[in-house]
Amino acid sequence: MVNSVAEYFTHMVVFSIHHCLFPDPCYFCGMNIGFDAKRAFHNGTGLGHYSRTLIHSLSTFHPEHHYYLFNPRKANLFTMEGEHLHEVLPSGVINRLFRSAWRSSWVKKDLKRLHIDIYHGLSHEIPVGINKTGIKSVVTIHDLIHERYPEQYNAIDVKIYSQKFRYACKHSDKVIAISEQTKRDIIEFYKTPEEKITVCYQSCNPAFGQIISEEEKAAVKKEYALPDQFFLYVGSIIERKNLLNVCKALFLLREDLDIPLVVIGEGGKYKQQVKDFVLQNGLEKNVIFLSENEKAKTSPAFRSAAIFPAIYQSAVAMIYPSLFEGFGIPVLEALWSRLPVITSNVSCLPEAGGEGAYYVNPVISEEIAGGMKRIFEDKNLADSLKEKGWQHAQNFTQQKCADAVMEVYKSLW
Repeated sequence: MVNSVAEYFTHMVVFSIHHCLFPDPCYFCGMNIGFDAKRAFHNGTGLGHYSRTLIHSLSTFHPEHHYYLFNPRKANLFTMEGEHLHEVLPSGVINRLFRSAWRSSWVKKDLKRLHIDIYHGLSHEIPVGINKTGIKSVVTIHDLIHERYPEQYNAIDVKIYSQKFRYACKHSDKVIAISEQTKRDIIEFYKTPEEKITVCYQSCNPAFGQIISEEEKAAVKKEYALPDQFFLYVGSIIERKNLLNVCKALFLLREDLDIPLVVIGEGGKYKQQVKDFVLQNGLEKNVIFLSENEKAKTSPAFRSAAIFPAIYQSAVAMIYPSLFEGFGIPVLEALWSRLPVITSNVSCLPEAGGEGAYYVNPVISEEIAGGMKRIFEDKNLADSLKEKGWQHAQNFTQQKCADAVMEVYKSLW
């Protein structure tokens, strides 16, 4: 019982110190924010890069909050460590046996136990029933490509994705779209109220913005047997990413420009179509599938993308004429790397590239070829794109992107 004003203030000081040492929700120590961190720990492509970059940025620029990373299983490739980061693994035999169920629903018990104020589903989904717990939730929707191009997916996957995405958009308190294009798609396909959606652009690993020394670039080229000059493609080798048309552009340039294409990415049937075209048209020396390199297969530095900045900064240009994207993070990585970008004039890609990219119609291989030839031969154009690209990239700094997401959290707190 508090018997005086002095005792009251003493009590409040002790209370605040205790709660800042032992993170519980309180005014003094900010929010307890939880994340679906599966992809942050286990995914080496776009969703993983988004998750890691955002979590790192939030903990760096908003250290007054505590960030809980709900990870269904221990990770080997990626780690997330920091003073304000707390990894949470499933406890108990049942949760460890049924990790997927823990992630998609049972995790709610842990959210309550840890007094989570806001839970953020970083990749399209939230735990079933979280809207009945009193815990506010946010979901990031990266794209609705499975709705726009269902023929490019397994029919069962389309059904599962649609159900999860739709549920998340309906039952979360706020929806983050990573581009205006994605926001329009969420409204069109799921009829989500516009006022519920906030566009928060993503950033990328700040390592891409650091200038790599000539010695380090030379060492990476030697280790992975890269040519002195090359164009670069980074992304999954699937139909939507349009690598086949890039290879057709290379074929058109075979008499004028002997610069190979280095491909970083994996794929299935479509990749085989690309390789068949390469073989049938004698382009084996012109297209290098770097992910098949024996060194790359076993190198943690390659698998975790740690050496990608050196590869980017060694290239002539990034070639990314995708037919449709949610954002197109390789474009942003290239802009930060001061690497000219050839990308599509459709979807959200003009949002990602701004004035710092060379735009082409992605279905016309002659336009892709023309862009490659111009950037290689016109140094003034290449330098102009590098400078404009760098300036445009400043719209996507880690702090700006973290601040935008934090404003969404604060609107719910």
